[in-house]
Amino acid sequence: MDQVASIASVWTPASSRTSDLLLVGGEDHDLRIPFLLALRAQGFRVAAAGTGDPAPFLRADLDYHRFQFSRFIDPLADRMAIATLARLFAEVRPGLVQCFDTKPNLLVPFAARRVAGLPVVRTINGLGWMYSSHAPLALALRPVFCALHRVAARSATATVFQNREDQAYFKRHRMDGGGPSHLIPGSGVDIEGFDQRMAAGPSPAQLRQELGLGTAEVVVTVTRLTRQKGIPTLLKAAARVHAVRPGVRFVLVGPREDEGPFAVTEAELAAHRPYVVATGKRTDVPALLALADVFVFPTEYREGVPRALLEAALAGLPIVATRMPGCTDVIRDGESGLLVPPRSPGALADCILTMLHDRAAARAMGGHAAALVRRDFGLELTAARYARLYTELLERSPATTAPAYGASDRAQPNDPGVVRASTVRQGS
Repeated sequence: MDQVASIASVWTPASSRTSDLLLVGGEDHDLRIPFLLALRAQGFRVAAAGTGDPAPFLRADLDYHRFQFSRFIDPLADRMAIATLARLFAEVRPGLVQCFDTKPNLLVPFAARRVAGLPVVRTINGLGWMYSSHAPLALALRPVFCALHRVAARSATATVFQNREDQAYFKRHRMDGGGPSHLIPGSGVDIEGFDQRMAAGPSPAQLRQELGLGTAEVVVTVTRLTRQKGIPTLLKAAARVHAVRPGVRFVLVGPREDEGPFAVTEAELAAHRPYVVATGKRTDVPALLALADVFVFPTEYREGVPRALLEAALAGLPIVATRMPGCTDVIRDGESGLLVPPRSPGALADCILTMLHDRAAARAMGGHAAALVRRDFGLELTAARYARLYTELLERSPATTAPAYGASDRAQPNDPGVVRASTVRQGS
């Protein structure tokens, strides 16, 4: 710990080994690669740090640094992660650090306290289980995490929110530190890339054969298979739909095995096996959406703006979602989809059946959702909004006034940058 603090204390930008931006996330940080590339197209040098596989970043010609943290409550692992991040910041010497996801939004500001003058932007992409659940553990821990956010906010230069409800929650509970906050809807969806992936993926006929769906009507969800994501509610709703419309099949796309104590069990899935197919994590999600008749998003989380919901809307699918923050930013009840209360299997089943019964109305709602996403949530628009914020903060930062950080030193839009994948040694 002392060694890390000593290294960090002499931090200054160095043009030969610095990125303008270091974006820090978790295991699925590779989903933000299109966003990173869009920022690079805006003229920034960009690097990433996360806990997932470096291969997708190398393929995208992006500098990537792998580190570890626990997604669950683990003070020792958190302390080690903070030390590791401080070392990373000292080694990479970025002009600005951007963090996403629940744990990094706490760990990064604490690590940045050891690096004087380093601007930090945190994006609150949903508040998750801790702020959504009424379970005794969540209620007990919520004040602790609110306090941690208040402390973390002191080391954050700016906070970005993906929806107004989260922004208001932070303000109400004084978790924003009283500093500037910004509303940038969603993480941006790569519309052109999504369309290309849908066209290039397996055909609906191939996928139907692979998954044993035959000619069945198909209801798809794409999410982690956890209780907080509403999977038990969806399974109960599936049983109700099956009783009325036995030809319907439910396809659940997303990871389960690595979701710890929150994961639904294999036995729970097996109880619905005649009409529920769990595929695990897939890379051909656009093609799977192309074969669906209805998309369901039963989350009980306070979401940011769910990427899966945006992609389902891009596919023009009729959508049934829960009335939760983030979902309501995409779905307007009765106009671009149907909204139901969380943990309400009866209401969820009724809305699924409504979508399957009235295909004309369902198609119209899918079309409205697609138009909304293409207009308001495109990747280029989102990247431009972030670029304006980063430019303002970099120009104000004392660290960026050195000659090494003149405007002429920025990478040009087509500059591929330098690829360097590394695994950061854990601090102690």
